[in-house]
Amino acid sequence: MSIDLSALYRDLHEHPELSLQEFRTAGVLADALRSLGYDVTTGVGGTGVVGVLRNGEGPTVLLRADMDALPVREETGLPYASTARAVDANGDEQPVAHACGHDMHVTCLVGAAEELAATREQWSGTLLVVGQPAEELGCGARNMVDDGLFERFGKPDVVLAQHVGPLPAGMIAHGSGPLMAASDSVDITLHGRGGHGSSPESAVDPVLMAAHVVVRLQGIVSREVAPSERAVVTVGRLHAGTKENVIPDTAELGVDIRTFDDHTTGVIRAAVERIVRAEAAASGAPREPEFEWRDAMPRLVSDPEATARTVAAFTEHFGSDRLIPGAVVNASEDVGAFGTAAGAPTVFWFFGGINFNARTPDPLPMNHSPAFAPDIQPTVKTGVDALVVAAKAWLNR
Repeated sequence: MSIDLSALYRDLHEHPELSLQEFRTAGVLADALRSLGYDVTTGVGGTGVVGVLRNGEGPTVLLRADMDALPVREETGLPYASTARAVDANGDEQPVAHACGHDMHVTCLVGAAEELAATREQWSGTLLVVGQPAEELGCGARNMVDDGLFERFGKPDVVLAQHVGPLPAGMIAHGSGPLMAASDSVDITLHGRGGHGSSPESAVDPVLMAAHVVVRLQGIVSREVAPSERAVVTVGRLHAGTKENVIPDTAELGVDIRTFDDHTTGVIRAAVERIVRAEAAASGAPREPEFEWRDAMPRLVSDPEATARTVAAFTEHFGSDRLIPGAVVNASEDVGAFGTAAGAPTVFWFFGGINFNARTPDPLPMNHSPAFAPDIQPTVKTGVDALVVAAKAWLNR
């Protein structure tokens, strides 16, 4: 009896979980893999799931899907939209939604695992089916590696992964070489001196300090990074104060950086700290600002030779009219940590999730938007087929 993938997707979409909290999702994935005859281990690197299917001599192929959702309030209007809430790592209650499509990734992984298990006469080797936690934090793949992923289950000869996006459903977008940016982020605390809003001369206002910092940070890419280099600096979080007539003691900023080479990363990190310290000094801050750098993800590189082999299989199966060249994007992915740790090539591609015959194309919600949700079909079929075809390109007898 085959697994109802549409029902599985709706269930996962309706029950999202934050990074490092993917207990239910991991359980659903583990149960599905066990029912298909995989040797399943849970709790790898926290909530990670590994399913192993050995089918004679041959290479080992790792298929990966990320499982975590985002602290976003869903606004899709779907009958299976998430109303979930959860407490994040800071102790704050947040709405939770699969605004990046990881529920689709897990669904397609289960579908591919089912088809590959049912067609063992067509391939030979070993499948490592991996449900990865905490991709949104950039630590999930490293956590699994550090927990002995490859020592316990064997090293793969290739790592295969995909991501759904706002492309036409049924299409595959592929690229070779650098595909996605490296990501660094920093939490900044600015120190002022609190006081009454009516007497700013007796205080040091960290809100004004933060406002100057935000504006100055926008000049880094335009004035300190070469025009030939790709980079982004975003202030995604600014928090200060509790009441309009109280000048607070501190202001907090969260800054996100995307780059494609180590030199540019170094330039931007140094500029961020220089600007923040200078603005604090200009404001007469009583204490030096504090920096907590975190969530570093390396750039994602789709190995050219391995990508060519995989794309050739895609072309034969889907036809060239369903393949499009993928643009390099400034978003980040941590799946490359698997290939780096295993000494194996990584192949990564995007597949479309928007059925243009069923919805108005303008405006198209992007990943991480409260309105983002792929159309179930033909998205699921495309994602399943892509994983199966890619796996058999390496496991083919």
